[in-house]
Amino acid sequence: MSTMIPDFLQLPIILVVGFVVLLLLVLKFKIHAFIALLIVSILTGLLAGMSPVSLLGTIQTGMGGTLGYIAVIVGLGSIFGKILEYSGGAEALSMYLLNKFGEDKAPWALTLAGFIIAIPVFFDVGFIILVPVLYSLSRKTGKSLLLYGIPLLAGLAVTHSFIPPTPGPVAVAEIIGANLGWVIFLGFLTGIPVAILAGPVFAQYISKKIVVMPPALDNNNASSGPNDYYEDKPRNFPAFRLIVMIIGCPLLLIIANTITSVLVKKEILADGFWTEMMLFIGHPFSALTIATLLAMYFLGIKQGIDKKILQQISNDSLGPAGIIILVTGAGGVLKQVLIDSGLGGQLAQSVAASPINPLVLAWIIAAIVRITQGSATVAMITSAGIISPVLPAFALSDPQQALLVIAIASGATILSHVNDSGFWLVGKYLGLNEKQTLQSWTVMETIIALGGLAFSWTLYQFF
Repeated sequence: MSTMIPDFLQLPIILVVGFVVLLLLVLKFKIHAFIALLIVSILTGLLAGMSPVSLLGTIQTGMGGTLGYIAVIVGLGSIFGKILEYSGGAEALSMYLLNKFGEDKAPWALTLAGFIIAIPVFFDVGFIILVPVLYSLSRKTGKSLLLYGIPLLAGLAVTHSFIPPTPGPVAVAEIIGANLGWVIFLGFLTGIPVAILAGPVFAQYISKKIVVMPPALDNNNASSGPNDYYEDKPRNFPAFRLIVMIIGCPLLLIIANTITSVLVKKEILADGFWTEMMLFIGHPFSALTIATLLAMYFLGIKQGIDKKILQQISNDSLGPAGIIILVTGAGGVLKQVLIDSGLGGQLAQSVAASPINPLVLAWIIAAIVRITQGSATVAMITSAGIISPVLPAFALSDPQQALLVIAIASGATILSHVNDSGFWLVGKYLGLNEKQTLQSWTVMETIIALGGLAFSWTLYQFF
C-alpha cells in the first residue's frame, strides 16, 4: 500500500476503510459485533502491511491480554447482579427510598434507586424489574408516566455507563489501562450531577409535554398503591441496609486499594504486610469475589434460596456475560493490531500535533460509532481500541485516564434511536410511540452524553 498511496494518506484511509467495513458488517450483513471486530482488525493489520503470520500472533496477544482481566470481573459481576435481581433486592431498595423520600419527591428517589441498582444489575433488567413501581406511582398520582420513568432510566443509564463493575466502563478501563478505583470515584463525581440533569430536572419538563399513562389494570387486580405489587410477592425481601452494604462492598474495597497504592507511592504509608493485604483485598478480582460470596450467603442462603437454585442463577448469568467478554476481547485485538502495525504510533503523532484534546477526540469517535450502529458497548470498545495507542503521547495521569473512560462512555450514550434495542424497550414499556420516544428517551440519553463530556472535561483540567 505504501507504494501506491502517499504516506500522509495511509493512516486516514486505513482507519476509514476499517470503520466503514465495521458498519457494513454489523448493519448490512447483520454479523455479530465480535466477529465484525475481528474481521476489521485483520483487515486493518493487512492494509497496514503486517504479515499474516505476525497478525495471528497479534490477535492472540490482544485477545488473551484483555480477557485475562475482563473475563473475571464481568463474570463475577454478572453472578453478583443476578443474585441481587432474584432475591428481590432491587425492588426492596427502590421501595425503601420511595417511602423515605415521599410521593412528592418520588422522581429523586427513583433516580437514586436506579443509580444504585445499576451498579450490579444490567440496565435492561433493572428497568424491567422496576416498571411496576412506575405504573403504580403514575396510577396513584394521575401524573404522566414519564415523570417517574425518565428519572429511573437516567439513574440506570448513568451508572451503567460510568461506574464499574458494570461491563462497559470495565472494558474501556482495561483496554486503555485506567485504574478502576479512579474510574469509580470520578464516575460518581461526574455521574451524580448528570443523573440529576437527565433525570428529575428533564422529567419535570418532558412529563408536561408528553402525558402518557400506564396500561389499564387487569380486572382481577384492582390495586392502585405502589406497595401492593410487592405485598403480593410470596417471599420476604432483604433489608435495605444489607443491600447497600453488599453493593458498596466491592466499590469501597477497590477505592481503598487505589488510595493505598497512591499513599505507598508517595511514601506516606510504608510498604509492608498490611498495605500488601489491602492491595490484595482491594484488587477488583478479590473485591468482586468477596461481594459475590456475600450476596450468595446473605441474599441467597439466608433468604431461604436453595443452593441448587443459586447454582442455576450463576449459570444463567454467564450467558449475557460471555457475549460482552468476547466483544471486549475483540476490542483488545483491534488495539493490539493498531500498536503492532505501527498505525497507533502514527495516530498518536497526528493527534499530539493537533489542538484537539484526547478526551474530546475519544468522545467524538464513540459518539459516531454509537449513532451509526446503535450499540453502546460496541461504541465504547471500538473507540477505546482506537484511542488506546494514542495515550502514551500525552502521558496522562491516573485520574485523567479515568476521565477518558467516562468521556468514552458518555459519547457511547448519545442519541439512542431506532437502531438501539434500548429505544424499543423503553418505548414498549412506557407506552410511547416512536416520536415520543425520540422526544423523551433519546433526549435524555443525549443530555447524559453532553453532561458527561462537560463534567469530565472540566475535571480533566484540574488533574
